[in-house]
Amino acid sequence: MSRRTPVDAELAHKLSRRSLLGVAAGATAAALLGAAAAPAATAQGRPHGDPLLPPGRLGIQLYTLRDKVSTLGFDKVFAELEAYGYDEVEYAGYTQGSAGALTLAQLKRLTHDHGLKGIGSHVGYYDDNNTNAYTFAQNLTKVLDDAQALGLKHIGTASGPFRYGSTVDAWKRAAADFNTYGAAARARGMKFYQHNHAEEFSFATDRPDVRLYDVLLAETDPDLVFLEMDIYWAYVGQFRFGKRADGTPDTFDPLHYVLKQPDRYPLFHVKDGEHDTAARDGYRMVDVGDGDIDYKKFLDTVTRTHGGRRDHHWQVEHDQPIVDSFTTARRSAAYLHTLRRKGC
Repeated sequence: MSRRTPVDAELAHKLSRRSLLGVAAGATAAALLGAAAAPAATAQGRPHGDPLLPPGRLGIQLYTLRDKVSTLGFDKVFAELEAYGYDEVEYAGYTQGSAGALTLAQLKRLTHDHGLKGIGSHVGYYDDNNTNAYTFAQNLTKVLDDAQALGLKHIGTASGPFRYGSTVDAWKRAAADFNTYGAAARARGMKFYQHNHAEEFSFATDRPDVRLYDVLLAETDPDLVFLEMDIYWAYVGQFRFGKRADGTPDTFDPLHYVLKQPDRYPLFHVKDGEHDTAARDGYRMVDVGDGDIDYKKFLDTVTRTHGGRRDHHWQVEHDQPIVDSFTTARRSAAYLHTLRRKGC
């Protein structure tokens, strides 16, 4: 069971009118920004204290809204995100949409016109069967050219470092690839990053006492390769890979990874899950605020590190929105905007 009441109950009276307006009412939607995104009144009154979210640092991974982007186009999607109080977007492709392909200059302008900033983008790591694939391994220069044209400060991949297998040496080879991409990105004023799923926290097939994520951290240059922790999948990894193959306990805390090297984690994916120990992953994905991941603790702890309110960006994501992707984006932003610092 969730540790809190789902946020829909408290949002219903604030956002019902906003939900009825639809994506066509962009101007009117913007006028409702205060209801959709600002720390709104709750049954106990208005939240008190400093917001946990640093100003200008709330984003969304556009994969969450891929259905809306493909049917409505970027312009209408960005209008919605602006109304919900988002500051940033992380791209998941640059040209999809019902209005046809956009140039990168047009996409950058659309993003800016809605008060949003492109903070990063997911691109494939490799496709060894296609020499022309749009990946880091096959088309590094093009990938970086496009990211630079969009003015991105981060460019990364959500592909796991499994290109050469799951042994320690295989991950050392993948780390060498990542160092190459990181050096090329740094030369252009960008940071290369890798986004995890659960499997990164599994153990090497030839060394069952070695966690693969630890190999990645040890073998990549911290000045060249950065991490985007998907918090949900990290907790799934904690559940699935808390024991070695022989049953020996070997657990970890995702937050501790961040605290050891906070400068390596400029980006986070914020998604939530309800505990379900009967499920393979130990969680069922839900909208942010409906689950059991303690985001108040996580954000409070990370933002108290050196540069924590300046150097980290928080991207909402849901892999398969349960009701509607706009609903997920709206509810998640509204919940995160209500969070306040401990003791406030």
